[in-house]
Amino acid sequence: MNKIIKSINTVCCIGAGYVGGPTMAVIAKHCKNIKVTVLDINQDKINAWNSENLDDLPVYEPGLKEIVRETRGKNLFFSTDIAGSLEKADMVFISVNTPTKSKGLGAGYASDLKWVEASARTVSEFAKGHTIVVEKSTVPVRTAELIKEILILSCDKKDDKKTFSVLSSPEFLAEGSAIKDLESPDRVLIGGDNQKAIHKLSEIYQKWIPKNKILHTNLWSSELSKLTANAFLAQRVTSINAIAALCEPTGAKIKEVSNAIGYDSRIGEKFLEASPGFGGSCFKKDILNLVYLCRYYGLEEIAKYWEQVSIVNEWQKLRIASLIVDKLYGTVSLKNILILGFSFKANTNDTRESASISISRYLIDNGAKLLIHDPQVNEKQIANDLKENSSKIDCSSEGGWSYINNIYKSAKGVDAIVVLTEWDLYKTLEWEKLFELMRKPAWVFDTRSVVNSENLEKIGFRVWKLGQ
Repeated sequence: MNKIIKSINTVCCIGAGYVGGPTMAVIAKHCKNIKVTVLDINQDKINAWNSENLDDLPVYEPGLKEIVRETRGKNLFFSTDIAGSLEKADMVFISVNTPTKSKGLGAGYASDLKWVEASARTVSEFAKGHTIVVEKSTVPVRTAELIKEILILSCDKKDDKKTFSVLSSPEFLAEGSAIKDLESPDRVLIGGDNQKAIHKLSEIYQKWIPKNKILHTNLWSSELSKLTANAFLAQRVTSINAIAALCEPTGAKIKEVSNAIGYDSRIGEKFLEASPGFGGSCFKKDILNLVYLCRYYGLEEIAKYWEQVSIVNEWQKLRIASLIVDKLYGTVSLKNILILGFSFKANTNDTRESASISISRYLIDNGAKLLIHDPQVNEKQIANDLKENSSKIDCSSEGGWSYINNIYKSAKGVDAIVVLTEWDLYKTLEWEKLFELMRKPAWVFDTRSVVNSENLEKIGFRVWKLGQ
């Protein structure tokens, strides 16, 4: 089949989530001559993207709503018309969820590629002429081979004008700074074997990204680079958290240790902030995927090495939760605890794999009554994550939670405040006022180095701070 690489006038993205939405918005901003359509089967999500109130966008990222305001309805569109949009698309990005499998072969480790496969079949069915398909989701090595096979075998053999090129261009975004990362990336990666298709995608990126930052590799190197990058970052978070645990009994301070080693140019200062554990959609999933791949290829010792990163991360959450119980006289039954922060990090509304979920569940299971606050995560999302319905806390029952909007009104009579997300809002709280409202002894558990321990202790608080 003759592959005719034409100019790119229409781009579609299957998947309107944390990657697809922001990525396509930035492309639309810089490529005003290209019509960009973000597709999803979830009508509620598309309605949210099309909402007149930009505060209702399903993804919160600093700077995102300003770009959507500038481009939406001009050359950026959000739609559920998958068939009609794909028919006109010159290039299709696949940016769908690839969660860890919960059952079947590879359960608990391997990525579930059902949405990637479904997307490939949909593109094969509706695409016209030659289409460049770009794998944007984080996927196991050699997934592009699967996509290629589906595209070729699923399409109508009578339609000899329908052809495909498959590229891999993984995202390297940090939630909370996704727009900044898209606008000024460290690098952009394009993997593939069709140089003309690579050139067409590179032309799009070059509208705002310097050519020397656009790297070309083969498909498999591109896919493995994404997994490796996330594995190294997750390993770094786990490493500093392990040292934080060692600081606490020895009298060392993790802030001072991380600052000292960060001056070493071989190490650098990034990802050296101690925390209750890494979260988000990628780190845990990609670590487990890497473990699965290593075992699949018979590299058991390497699999154990990477698996330990995930094991220590889960241990860190349990360590903090059990420490809270221990400090509160060995029981949190019928005690009120104010939880500050539910997203896995600041400047995002993403709660996937958030340490707040595990820690909150542990405290609820031990009888605590939680009052949960987050400036961007809504009550419905928290209820879904905790798998419990929110309700007014029953004074006579053990274990439960409620969603709050006003920190000060909710602080009356609470036994402890636990800071789990580093929102700027929590750095400027009126701690004297909170102390007067709380039951004594009043505890603050700071897992994010948000508070000044000495100042709080002068007020009268008992303070536990991660890593010191």
